[in-house]
Amino acid sequence: MSFITVDNLWKEYGPTVVLENLSLNVAQGEFCTLVGASGCGKSTFLKMLLGQEQPSRGALKLEGETFPREPDRNRGIVFQRYSVFPHLSVRENVLLGLELEQKPLLAKLFGTARREALEQVDAMLESVGLSQAAQKWPHELSGGMQQRLAIAQSLIMRPRVLLLDEPFGALDPGIRGDMHDLLLRLWQETGTTIFMVTHDLKEGFYLGTRLLVFDKVRNDPHQPGAFGATITYDLPIGRTDRNLYETIELSVTETARKQTA
Repeated sequence: MSFITVDNLWKEYGPTVVLENLSLNVAQGEFCTLVGASGCGKSTFLKMLLGQEQPSRGALKLEGETFPREPDRNRGIVFQRYSVFPHLSVRENVLLGLELEQKPLLAKLFGTARREALEQVDAMLESVGLSQAAQKWPHELSGGMQQRLAIAQSLIMRPRVLLLDEPFGALDPGIRGDMHDLLLRLWQETGTTIFMVTHDLKEGFYLGTRLLVFDKVRNDPHQPGAFGATITYDLPIGRTDRNLYETIELSVTETARKQTA
């Protein structure tokens, strides 16, 4: 049995079809990168994995069971815009998830429970390179450090699935390289199953063990919402070559051109 099963999945909003006929099986611990032109439903698919959106048709299962209809601790998410709490210190930002889980009404831990939680937080901050910034406020951090904090917030809950929606799109190239190294190291250490949306095809090839290309194979110029995107390429990264890379790049570029024409 696969870890995540997607079977003939569709997503529609009234007469507009966003995704159609998605099917794939994902093993635990895979790193799937999602690429494709804007508007091809990549982020919508991520929202369905998170539980924010529900399939219109088809099945989405986790270990044979229907995905929970609400976000839970088993699924963490990191967005392009830093989802941190500005009124909490770095350490408090990471601690909050553990406090809400153990004390959902008070959102506060005391005594031994707090000491144990803080030990986990400090270990996570060290893993993401933020130990020296533990007492700083988010506005005192650089963009790369804020994204490290957002990743720490998600991973402190030890999610089984980590969802990344263009997490490095706003960072400059040098910092992005550092974040790539960090993400790969944390993925190897935790074994978390990752789905990452990116508009950078090279980033998708570099980070993922599997590349999923979203594209529209059917188009009606008179009814642009009649058909949705599907997965046109599902590639194990280790077996890709330059010609295939160029084919995918041309496909994504051509879809983007048609959408803006």
